[in-house]
Amino acid sequence: FEKDFLAISPNNRMPAIVDHDPAGGGEPVSVFETGAILVYLAEKTGKFMPKDLRGRTEVMEWVMWQMGGLGPMLGQNGHFKFYAPEQIPYAQERYSTEALRLFDVLNTQLEGRDFICGDYSIADMACWPWIITYKQQEIDLGQFPNIRRWYDALKTRPALRRGYEVGRELGKPTGKWTEESRKNLMAQRRPARDG
Repeated sequence: FEKDFLAISPNNRMPAIVDHDPAGGGEPVSVFETGAILVYLAEKTGKFMPKDLRGRTEVMEWVMWQMGGLGPMLGQNGHFKFYAPEQIPYAQERYSTEALRLFDVLNTQLEGRDFICGDYSIADMACWPWIITYKQQEIDLGQFPNIRRWYDALKTRPALRRGYEVGRELGKPTGKWTEESRKNLMAQRRPARDG
């Protein structure tokens, strides 16, 4: 990304937002990383996060589980299957096995629940974008009936469908990738910084 983006996202990665109407007023607030954005918006709006400590803790556990486990491991699984410049069987097996383990963890959590933490929350929002990649991950949802039920229910939610369509439109290739942009996306270099 461009150098100006570093002011919003020091990690030079998406997602990042700038809230020009922060709660309490004042200067715009920039927030980077999916989990931080979800927590920020839940706290600002008072939605999708339980008010009680026990419920809030459970939602935060599952958001952190996604940030530290599901997302990174599925990202690595996809990378070594489809983007790595060379085939590395150990890496492919390691991340494929971990992806299945994480799907099993989520499948168990969803037993007898409509949503990850009971009510629809930012935990569901955090996990959804990774679960919808099950085909690309070469995972059979038939092995995970609770995830399949949850997936089928979530994909009918109007707001989620609208957001997904926006994301699909934004994700279309523009033909504007430079070699530098590609290397940055694949974490093959550090972004240049002034000073």
